[in-house]
Amino acid sequence: MQVSIHQLPHAIGLELPTYATPHAAGMDLRAAIPADEIWSLEPGQRRLVPTGLVMAIPDGFEGQVRPRSGLALRHGVTVLNAPGTIDSDYRGEVAVVLANHGQNSFELRRGERIAQLLIAPVAVCEWSLETTSAALGETHRGAGGYGSTGKV
Repeated sequence: MQVSIHQLPHAIGLELPTYATPHAAGMDLRAAIPADEIWSLEPGQRRLVPTGLVMAIPDGFEGQVRPRSGLALRHGVTVLNAPGTIDSDYRGEVAVVLANHGQNSFELRRGERIAQLLIAPVAVCEWSLETTSAALGETHRGAGGYGSTGKV
């Protein structure tokens, strides 16, 4: 699949999203912050980090912005609204909401890999309103909610 992408002026010189390995599901997104700045993300703080990218995701697909496991493990830094969704009709700059759940300040520099981007298919549904919940059919689980499948 080919996806059209544009780099805004503040992203010129940064790598486009890339797969780290041939079998990786996600592509790395990079921070498009000024080269002469270091952004600090304090414990408990969240910040919108620009990528400098605008893309045209094809109809029937979405972009999923997900955390990077290394940042989460080593620093407690994650994508706050994970997974974030980039709709196929969005044409603004892709930005990532990072949150520091760690105990130490996290320093962010230009070009640092901050999140992963997956392009995934989207199923579009139409609702069929039923008059009773019994019309939905029975299952073994039934109405069992949180934690119900782990009970003996």
